[in-house]
Amino acid sequence: MASVALQAVIDKMKLENVTPDIDISNIKITQPDINRPAIQIAGYFEHFDAQRIQIIGFVEYTYMENLPPKKKREAYEKLMSYDIPAIVYCRELYPDEIFLEVANEKKIPVLMTKKSTSDFMAEIIRWLNVKLAPCIVVHGVLVDVYGEGVLITGESGIGKSEAALELIKRGHRLVSDDAVEIRKVSDDTLIGSAPDVTKHFIELRGIGIVDVKTLFGVSSVKDTQSIDLVIRLEEWNRDKEYDRLGLEEQYTEYLGNKVVCHNIPIRPGRNLAIICESAAVNYRQKKMGYNAAQEFYKRIQENFAKKREEDEKNG
Repeated sequence: MASVALQAVIDKMKLENVTPDIDISNIKITQPDINRPAIQIAGYFEHFDAQRIQIIGFVEYTYMENLPPKKKREAYEKLMSYDIPAIVYCRELYPDEIFLEVANEKKIPVLMTKKSTSDFMAEIIRWLNVKLAPCIVVHGVLVDVYGEGVLITGESGIGKSEAALELIKRGHRLVSDDAVEIRKVSDDTLIGSAPDVTKHFIELRGIGIVDVKTLFGVSSVKDTQSIDLVIRLEEWNRDKEYDRLGLEEQYTEYLGNKVVCHNIPIRPGRNLAIICESAAVNYRQKKMGYNAAQEFYKRIQENFAKKREEDEKNG
């Protein structure tokens, strides 16, 4: 199961740890969702998911503030008897002494943020959804071409890295070469990134490892990118029929999500970078409602209809 260290959450969200004596080095977050425990503080624990980060907002804070000390301790001890990974106070609200005392006894970390409750919830859920999303690693190159994520796949040595290098020289951005980590962040979205070891590097046979960020500048690389289009490179086969119109979309599937896929035959003289650019722009056009293949087919049909009319008149 995927997990994120609590310390990574603290660093990313810029949280203040108000229980510094508690050892958090082994605490992992495994759930991308969060919970606001107002109903639990009131005493209802059915369906309580203790594995989530617990968020204390203004409503929970004011309710707890109005409890008598004895009720506070009972509510806090009941809440923190569960194995909660962390409790976060929003809006710079500070926990009372009893809360901190119980938290230290139960070894439950208490954190604080300046952000409003809704802003913090939206930000941490979005970030955790990416970090904890199902992940696979595929062999290929991921490049941002005109804002579209183009995943170039194919057998080793077919020219994926060379095509990516040409795209980078033409102003596009490298996300990952050789190995691409694909995460499913929703039923519609796949996000690609590079493993830490190979980030910003390209391997070119005969030359070796090239540092793209150093050679071409920070504008030539990108950490993450949605995967919108797959271009599969393959050796030219004279006996194989290739799609020449593009009326029907072909798809490939990663983690249950379908992605538009083009099979591009490779032979001497074909400029892969321009093909990738054209595929990205054509895909963008289709998203905006214009399909060149359908327009071409429509013109052919109209031309046939016009010829039939002329033949009927003449004959």
